[in-house]
Amino acid sequence: MDFVNVPLLAAAGLVFFSVLAGLFSARIGFSFLLVFLLAGILAGEDGPGGYKFNDHRLSFWVGNLALAIILLDGGLRTASSTFRTGLKPASLLATVGVLVSAAITAGAAVLFLDLGWGQALLLGAIVGSTDAAAVFALLTRSGVTLNERVAATLEIESGVNDPMAVYLTLTFIALLAGTGAAASADGGAWITIVRSFVEQFGLGALMGVGGGFAMALLLRQVAARDTGGGILALLIGAAGLSVFAATGWLGGSGFLSVYLFGLIVANRASAAVAPTLAAMDGYAWLAQAGMFLLLGLLVTPSDLAQSWLPGLAVALVLIVVARPVAVWICLWPFRFSTQETWFISWVGLRGAVPIVLALFPLLAGLPQAGLMFNVAFVVVLVSLLTQGTTIGWAARKLGVAMPDPGNERAVRAVFRDFALDPALPVQQVCDFYGLPVPARAELPLAEWIAHSLRRPPVAGDSVPLGSATLVVRDVAQGRISAVGLGLPE
Repeated sequence: MDFVNVPLLAAAGLVFFSVLAGLFSARIGFSFLLVFLLAGILAGEDGPGGYKFNDHRLSFWVGNLALAIILLDGGLRTASSTFRTGLKPASLLATVGVLVSAAITAGAAVLFLDLGWGQALLLGAIVGSTDAAAVFALLTRSGVTLNERVAATLEIESGVNDPMAVYLTLTFIALLAGTGAAASADGGAWITIVRSFVEQFGLGALMGVGGGFAMALLLRQVAARDTGGGILALLIGAAGLSVFAATGWLGGSGFLSVYLFGLIVANRASAAVAPTLAAMDGYAWLAQAGMFLLLGLLVTPSDLAQSWLPGLAVALVLIVVARPVAVWICLWPFRFSTQETWFISWVGLRGAVPIVLALFPLLAGLPQAGLMFNVAFVVVLVSLLTQGTTIGWAARKLGVAMPDPGNERAVRAVFRDFALDPALPVQQVCDFYGLPVPARAELPLAEWIAHSLRRPPVAGDSVPLGSATLVVRDVAQGRISAVGLGLPE
């Protein structure tokens, strides 16, 4: 039985000590996911473990399985109410944002890696999207509560931008491999690309939404039969993976379908889903641990000697140029504040997705595939070390973190000292406090603030009223339900 016990002991011990190290490292702001990645490297052929692992197909399979579980869990935790503030900006970030980020990163790859534009665009697509595993995990463990607009945008973006990155990666691989060369002369390649886009996203959305409604109907029937949360979690997980696999088999985006599946199920059968969330959280963490450990094993640090410096340059361009430019372009129509835009720019976390996507060129046997994989790993490492460890600090510094309800001083600093009736006319407030009367002063405070913001309001939003400040204290069903007033000292 040694062939069972020895590998099992090694794997279980590796996970145990990785989790233990992660719990201690998280207290000092060190990324939990980075611990798993480093543990895999230490167990690999260049580390003390000395285990040589180079099975790209197994890594690809495990990576896709893990990402499907993570996206399913993310969908189950995304409330439809967040779409009020996050859906439109997140959708633009997940499509146009990925394109812009990939294009700028490709320019850096041409400059620093001496790649051709085709290979550079492929690398840009590989590292162009944020990572659901990293975003969901690190936002949860950051120790801060973000305002609804920022949190919803980041969560929805990370859940729906993977399909765009996968689509771009497969498209550039097909072009580089020459499969579209014959059709390029008469424009047939572009027709194929557009048709593939429609199939990926159209079929992914159809399968995810259809499967979600069917599963929600089933859950409402079986949840009443005294079924435990663990059993229901297993049922939802199996159904989600079935939708993911079936969509991919038919030519659609499995990543999009499984996220939408979880979203529909959670919002159509919330009472049945609620008891399963603890078990689903365990599945998601197991998936993340296994994925990052395996990807760490796959990396050979000695192979990075020639590519870590140019890879670092590409990573810095992605973090400080490409991501901010893409975010500012995409969020400009939605009137996000400067602080919110800069924070979303900073939380462009790269995690396992770029490493998994970097396996595509390796499996396709493309030239420079090894270099792309190494650079993708450097990008992920830099992102987790810089962005992943500073989320809480950046949120507090930029003022997008909501105050702790138990900290009265912080609550008063954000929501101000005086509570006003949101139905009170602005004219009456101005007369009482001796403030200048603005335009449309006949409106109630709630409507006047919403009109001044020109965007869906969230708790923490503020607008000036002469020398005073009006603050949104609470929002119920999309409408401002509590208002605070701060007077000049």
